[in-house]
Amino acid sequence: MTVRSKDRKKATPLMDQYNGIKAEHPEALVLFRVGDFYETFGEDAIKTSQILGIVLTKRHNGAASEIELAGFPHHAIDTYLPKLVRAGERVAICDQLENPKETKTIVKRGVVEIVTPGVSLNDEVLDQRANNFLCALTRENDRFGFACVDVSTGEFSTTEGSKSEIDKLLHAYAPKEFLYQRGSKDELVSEWRDKVSSYAMDDWAFSQEQGKKAVQDHFGTSTLKGLALDDMPLAVVAAGVVIKYLEKTMHSGLGHILSISRIKQGSQLWLDRATVRNLELIHPQHAGGKALVDILDHTVTPMGGRALKRDLLFPSMNIKTLNARLDAVEQLTGNVELLEDLMRELRNVGDLERAMSKIAARKIDPRGLIRTAHAFAVIDPFIKRCKAMKGALAKTARDMPSVQDIAELISGKINENAPVLLNKGNVICSGVDEELDALRELETGGKNEMEQIRIREMERSGIASLKIGHNNVFGYYLEVRNSHKDKVPEEWDRKQTLVNAERYVCGELKELEVRILSAEEKIQVIEQRLYNDLIDELCQHFERMTKTCAVVSELDRIMCFAKLAVKNKYVRPELNDGKSLKIVDGRHPVIEDQLPVDQQYVPNDISLDMEGQQLIMITGPNMSGKSAVLRQTALIVIMAQIGCFVPASSAHIGIFDRVFTRVGASDNISAGESTFMVEMNETASILNNLSDRSLVLLDEIGRGTSTYDGISIAWAIAEFIHEHPKARAKTLFATHYHELNEMADLFPRINNYNVSIKEVGKKVLFLRKLQPGGSAHSFGIHVAKMAGMPQLVVDRANKLLLRLEEKHGEAATKGRAEKLAENGMQLSFVQLDDPVLQRIREELETLDINTLTPIEALMKLNEIKRIGGGG
Repeated sequence: MTVRSKDRKKATPLMDQYNGIKAEHPEALVLFRVGDFYETFGEDAIKTSQILGIVLTKRHNGAASEIELAGFPHHAIDTYLPKLVRAGERVAICDQLENPKETKTIVKRGVVEIVTPGVSLNDEVLDQRANNFLCALTRENDRFGFACVDVSTGEFSTTEGSKSEIDKLLHAYAPKEFLYQRGSKDELVSEWRDKVSSYAMDDWAFSQEQGKKAVQDHFGTSTLKGLALDDMPLAVVAAGVVIKYLEKTMHSGLGHILSISRIKQGSQLWLDRATVRNLELIHPQHAGGKALVDILDHTVTPMGGRALKRDLLFPSMNIKTLNARLDAVEQLTGNVELLEDLMRELRNVGDLERAMSKIAARKIDPRGLIRTAHAFAVIDPFIKRCKAMKGALAKTARDMPSVQDIAELISGKINENAPVLLNKGNVICSGVDEELDALRELETGGKNEMEQIRIREMERSGIASLKIGHNNVFGYYLEVRNSHKDKVPEEWDRKQTLVNAERYVCGELKELEVRILSAEEKIQVIEQRLYNDLIDELCQHFERMTKTCAVVSELDRIMCFAKLAVKNKYVRPELNDGKSLKIVDGRHPVIEDQLPVDQQYVPNDISLDMEGQQLIMITGPNMSGKSAVLRQTALIVIMAQIGCFVPASSAHIGIFDRVFTRVGASDNISAGESTFMVEMNETASILNNLSDRSLVLLDEIGRGTSTYDGISIAWAIAEFIHEHPKARAKTLFATHYHELNEMADLFPRINNYNVSIKEVGKKVLFLRKLQPGGSAHSFGIHVAKMAGMPQLVVDRANKLLLRLEEKHGEAATKGRAEKLAENGMQLSFVQLDDPVLQRIREELETLDINTLTPIEALMKLNEIKRIGGGG
């Protein structure tokens, strides 16, 4: 909020300065440094007081008016800044750029940094085990350019692709902030602009020339070939936008961003956003649930935890790389004692990646540097132990450079017990700088001399309780209790009267104070210079430190997978170049983890190939475990392709390039899409992107519409996958439509399986075992009873079921699905010309069974009964 133009001339010089800075950053909340406080004014103050819960007051703005004011002490910025950023605010930090003591006019101020949700180094803003990505998007015709950076770790990636490919990346990277071209009306832009904190960049930032220059300038190259981006102009534009935004937010310390990686299509197992959601890889779909990452993550460093999440979202297709990791995991599973020792050592490393980013931005405090030195001191002996193991573990660690000299560089210059704040002093070790040591001796000697003054004056005056203190108003002073004030010498100058004492200064004390303060000021200047020199020296080692972080992160994941394998009795998957899948005694890792101690997970076998069994049609009762079989198959494949052991007795896996799932149902109300529309959209995306290395999981396709519509669609989908001329995608198809079992007789690579049950009297036991052959019942009424449906409804449903089975029994429906395939038409439920039946048919056709409550269903049945003359 700026002062109205007609009143600007009446505003105070301070507010004039503030208004000028606010005008340059109208979109940001400006924290304006005034003395020892950060102040906010006007609308910023109102917003700040609401977010932080601090008092809102008013400030006199000269003759112009009063203006709202809210502020907090400058040393509390690490407490309050994260709250503002987490609330989605862009915060411009405006500091004093000169020493107030050195100017007779208003102190010069300027914005030194803009902190946003996607650009922050503050530990309280960042999630330790998750990346904090800033993403940019650009578009030309039907192609998109995409770039993302995590300033806190130095990761920088870019690519270009179709809308669906970029949409998947946006959901996978889950940016905290989104950059787009001002005025863009693209659907993807609109979706993400509303979903996360976003910022519109001017058109000039999106030119190819500007993008190329920004990227080349940052990485110091004359061409884009060395970065492998010469054939990706839109990716370069997006990367340039990111770099320009970082410059705009005053982030000049980007020396830790040493490279930009190209996200390569075809090198990773493709998981679209529906699959990531349906398989609950990162986030559970229900409150209190667990995702796969929650089960797998036993990493002991934040770097390893973040990398594990990336692995799950982008599993590898490189058999050589995966087998190298599996070899190392296998080696550690054979030596559990060593594994536990290594994990204990690595736990002390902490988050080196984010420490590096703070060093680059010159925002690391002395205590943070000491922690970094401790981390580097741990790494060298840790790596030596890994290399001594030889084998796969040694190969992983072999390229790791020594970092002991970096640890010694820091610990040789920074005091072990250094304070958090540099200006508190005693940061630099003794022996580093002769002038600093001399000044410290002078300062120490001065304080000893001050004690001698106190003793001498106490003896001379007879004031036994005489004390020396210090404050910022008049420096050092002599404090005398009221009971002794009649003993105060005449030459002492009284400065302050308290309730129980008075404070004085004397000439000798003032002279000594000048010497001490002069030494303190010089010490602070020298320590600041030496500290900055050390930071500059550390920046020369970024390449080595980056490689160290990468190797440590890899070893952390290897140890995580080894611990997981030992703990949960997982086995090594056998990866090959083929296109078949064979899992023996496969288990669902998440469900198994959640079972009570006295329950065992029922394992199941799955075998899929290109010749004999491409598509398995799975039928069985509700709640019998069909969906678990589908999901566990996909999770085992994904775990194998991140180099993790898997929950099975054995697993032979030909590398997959895509996993598609159509599992569960949900409305997309905001987009006006029904459950069925969402289902059809996701299924269409699957069918349009099949490959011969795809794994497809389809669960209850077609259930969102009428029965025969659903059967028709499900049949056609299964037939399309089977008959696809190029892609024989391996498919698991769970369904309640028992008519689809007839497809096994018509199509050579479709086989029927069912999840077995056991009927004991009127009870049904779910055995959860997959076995060959189709199932003839769904036992939906039994499940309804288990769910607590009123007995009246259950009894009525059973009667209706018996009546329907009598009217439309096995003979009447035999071959129905086969006729459907041959005739290419939907069969009619009522084909008689009886007027009463015709009317009943009309009533049934107008029903939306998906929206009926049980009570409404009973009422409708009673109404139909009356139409038929039964009422």
